[in-house]
Amino acid sequence: MRLLWLTWIDPAPERDGQRIYSGRLIAAVGEAGARIEVVCAASADSRRRPGQIEGGVRWWPIAAPPRSRAASLASTLPHVAHRSDAATMRRRLASLARSEAWDAVVLDGLSSGWALPLVDRVARWRGPRRVVYVSHNHEETTRAGLARNFQGSPWMRAALAHDAAKARRLERRMVDSADLVTAITAEDAARFAARRPDTPVLVLSPGYGGHRVADRSITAETPRRAVIAGSFDWLAKRMNLVEFLAAADARFADAGVELQVVGNADAEFLDGLRRGVRATRLIGPVPAMEPYLAAARLAIVPERTGGGFKLKVLEYVFNRVPAAVISGSIAGMPLESPDTVLAFDSHGRLADGVLEVIDDLPRLNRMQSRAYEVCAGRFDWRTRGERFLAGAASA
Repeated sequence: MRLLWLTWIDPAPERDGQRIYSGRLIAAVGEAGARIEVVCAASADSRRRPGQIEGGVRWWPIAAPPRSRAASLASTLPHVAHRSDAATMRRRLASLARSEAWDAVVLDGLSSGWALPLVDRVARWRGPRRVVYVSHNHEETTRAGLARNFQGSPWMRAALAHDAAKARRLERRMVDSADLVTAITAEDAARFAARRPDTPVLVLSPGYGGHRVADRSITAETPRRAVIAGSFDWLAKRMNLVEFLAAADARFADAGVELQVVGNADAEFLDGLRRGVRATRLIGPVPAMEPYLAAARLAIVPERTGGGFKLKVLEYVFNRVPAAVISGSIAGMPLESPDTVLAFDSHGRLADGVLEVIDDLPRLNRMQSRAYEVCAGRFDWRTRGERFLAGAASA
């Protein structure tokens, strides 16, 4: 198949879950036999050049001026789509769209929604074509929850609610325009199917291509330490971290347990958090996560806000680090509490639950071993690429 693929930004380097999912899925679809032209914004650290070919994929990272969140308030588009709606992106996408009769146009994420009118015009120029919407969340649900759970200024909360309403309208238009919708979790797929029962919805959970630890034992020599890994660029991620530290840091300090937070985040945000914590070390971005996972007894997923699949949970599982999570935050994973994961219904209970098991080494080792067993063989990117192509061909 010949696919014209629009995504938010050059996925390399893989700084967050959205980039990992988009980049790995594009590569898997290309390896499954598709010929793909990818249009995306170039980031400051993009390594690719326009026209660069990697297997069956040709990349077009386009320099686009940044657009502020404030500027998006006056737009009908939500911020994630407004920031991508640049004249340079439009020109490249239109040029490629007119260059041949593509088998399908892929709109990767809500951020690609700005292109819907252009895709409709191209369909009139070159004839009907399939449209595939690759979702990363059920954005209507996720962004409404973000606005509802925000605890800052009333003005900001109102702005988030306004943006959530725009996201809802755009997502519905994208689903209504699509011949195929892909979803990362079965829960999201059910929500899309309820909206458009006549449109096929394909569940494509992420694969895992990272480091795998063949065997590990958590011992008394392993530091009494828990770790939170991830990217904290998105407001929802920062909210979750701030709320969890408010509940957990003093408890951990009193128990002599260290908490490490590792991953990409704004330096000013991390500096602000450092001034109010005792047990928590805010590491920031690192070249490799594996050393930090190997030196922890437990990993934590404190995500009360923000839906979707948590790619970092796969990293925990395959590095054999048992996890404690907020209930309902790991959709799409075959993990069940208390056998393969520990789930709690609040940040306070999550913190207490970590402290209850941090020295129960046999239990921690049973959890990490069983979690690895139930996930092994289930998260292969190759099969995701093959299923995507089969679904797109039959849509």
